[in-house]
Amino acid sequence: MSAANTKTIPAITEFPLFQCLNENELRLLEDMAEYRVKSKFSYIYLPDEASTNVFFLAKGTVKIGTHSTDGKEVIKSLIHPTAMFGELGVIGESKRQDFAQALREEVHIYAIKVEDLKRLMRTNFQLCDKIMALLGNRLMNAESKLESLIFKDARTRIIEFIKDSVSKSGRRIGYEMLLKHSLTHQDIANITCTSRQTVTLVLNELRKSDLIYFNRGKILIRDMAKLA
Repeated sequence: MSAANTKTIPAITEFPLFQCLNENELRLLEDMAEYRVKSKFSYIYLPDEASTNVFFLAKGTVKIGTHSTDGKEVIKSLIHPTAMFGELGVIGESKRQDFAQALREEVHIYAIKVEDLKRLMRTNFQLCDKIMALLGNRLMNAESKLESLIFKDARTRIIEFIKDSVSKSGRRIGYEMLLKHSLTHQDIANITCTSRQTVTLVLNELRKSDLIYFNRGKILIRDMAKLA
């Protein structure tokens, strides 16, 4: 990595998940981790590939998704820096069920073999607890999304996605919140299980009501409390 890149890309030992490791375990972690750079829109893994690695995102955004029987893309989750993904091999997945793909910028990741990570988990129970908690959170998010699809209309799902994204990754500017993202309207549709036309319609309605302003790669929320 260049000197410029090292200022913005955290070392694997700096990820919050690994703050519970001691010095010897951190050295082992450094030896285990393979640093990779993937170009924009490239795939980190595809369905049916062996689930031999767990990945940790250092820079960029990754989408986790699948395709329906009619070929429609469904985005299950978005991965942001310092998050873990591709972790189901830890609990027995042998082949990938989903794909992981970079969005509109190159991504920097660390890959750790499943067996190496499990070895660390066996020696550090706090790390084991943290990873199990992350897996449990993934399950709860999946159940929450299913309930949203059953009980909420398209407009509500789109608005809740915006609000959730802002709460996780937004930046306050005075009384407003700014969300920078790498998503197209089709991506938002694939996340919320709506159509691109519906996403465009809802965003335009919100802009007309002066609740948000948006352009390519940015959404500005005027007042989070009024966005409903």
